[in-house]
Amino acid sequence: MLYWLYETFNINLFGYITIRAGISFFLALIFTLFLMPKFIRWAQRTSSTQPINTLAPQRHQEKASTPTMGGIVFIGATIVASLLSVKLSNIYVIGAIITLILFALIGFQDDYAKIKKHENLAGLKARAKLALQIISSFIITFFLYSIADFNTDLYVPFFKNPVINMNIFATIFWSLVIISTSNAVNLTDGLDGLATVPSITALASFSVITYITGHATLSAYLLMPNIAVGEVAIVASALIGALSGFLWYNCHPAEVFMGDSGSLTIGAFLGYLAIISKSEVLLLLIGSIFVIETVSVILQVGSYKLRKKRVFLMAPIHHHFEMKNWNESKIIVRFWIIAILSNIVALISLKIR
Repeated sequence: MLYWLYETFNINLFGYITIRAGISFFLALIFTLFLMPKFIRWAQRTSSTQPINTLAPQRHQEKASTPTMGGIVFIGATIVASLLSVKLSNIYVIGAIITLILFALIGFQDDYAKIKKHENLAGLKARAKLALQIISSFIITFFLYSIADFNTDLYVPFFKNPVINMNIFATIFWSLVIISTSNAVNLTDGLDGLATVPSITALASFSVITYITGHATLSAYLLMPNIAVGEVAIVASALIGALSGFLWYNCHPAEVFMGDSGSLTIGAFLGYLAIISKSEVLLLLIGSIFVIETVSVILQVGSYKLRKKRVFLMAPIHHHFEMKNWNESKIIVRFWIIAILSNIVALISLKIR
């Protein structure tokens, strides 16, 4: 709508991506702050609360009455705020909206099944969830490769030029990026607000990178590829606003959890942002907390299968620190600090090419 006002009535202010990104941020923030309390009351009335895994640390059992599936609210707020702010003819914006919708639907199915059966492990079976993620990711990557005719070059930090052209194999690589990031954020979402702030910092970094990538002068100055993806920064900004509103209710002690409908969707969208900004490798630094959490699970499972010994007291690693009797707030804030610092380093690295 805002871009339509720019085109129709020549309101130049709305022609700037930065202005519309700021507006989308506040729209999504306001929508989330307004709707989340209503959702929490509805969830409490209908017993749409978080089933706790019996293997989780004992202190988690007291969270069993906390409403879940809050991701539906802030993802919905993100989509509405984006549609009101973006240039809808931009092909990469369409891909962003498709990504949000597809993975929100997967997460919703999983959350709904858990709530209905009041059992943490009663959601979608692992194979069914993975199959849906593979199908959704291939829809997105096929859209980029065939419809958007997206650049298939692979860029690596500190190198001025692409290291390889992946051609058709890019669709497989991009799908792996989306699926792995989606599951990594899902693994991280285990403590109050733990996944929220690292997601905000990662989205902020990608907002900057996509804006630069879409800006001819800035991308040339920083020796980055120039692709018309700048409009997607508006969608990322909307999600930052929505997550900020969600954090108001999700900070410790949480009044609501995002559920898989939020975590799977955030991760998939971060993967999409990494792809369109040609920053797939840099994603490892931008999403450092998600990487650490995922690696801890891989090490734990691999070690137990090979040596019958555990590396950590419990995985993902945030549970390890819980078992060592760290205060939950201390774990959360320290992970937030690591996320912020790693994103600062990632942004600094843009100039070193």
